[in-house]
Amino acid sequence: MISGNNMKIEQFGTLLLQRSNEGHFGNAKINNSYENQFAAKKTEGSFQSFLMDAMNTVNTQQTNVSKIQEKLITDPDSVDIHDVTIAMSKARMSLNLAQNVIDRLVSGWNEITTTR
Repeated sequence: MISGNNMKIEQFGTLLLQRSNEGHFGNAKINNSYENQFAAKKTEGSFQSFLMDAMNTVNTQQTNVSKIQEKLITDPDSVDIHDVTIAMSKARMSLNLAQNVIDRLVSGWNEITTTR
């Protein structure tokens, strides 16, 4: 059970989580447009528009990571390193997912064209 900065683990009792430096809290906000974008969309539309929206989301995540990294270099006190790491992981995961989808589409298309 987690509540605020306290975490209760039955084997260890209650642990108090503290940060070593107040400046590490950061005030940068990570954009969660991926979840919001697809939650708000209706299921109507073409497969092409869905793929284009997904690619635009991947591109947006990649550019957000670049902006956060640039901000980390120019103004390190305004960005939490954990936010940068999380943004990079999200962008890498979405890029890997997009690559897998593209590979599956290409292999499926190759199978369709060879069976004709």
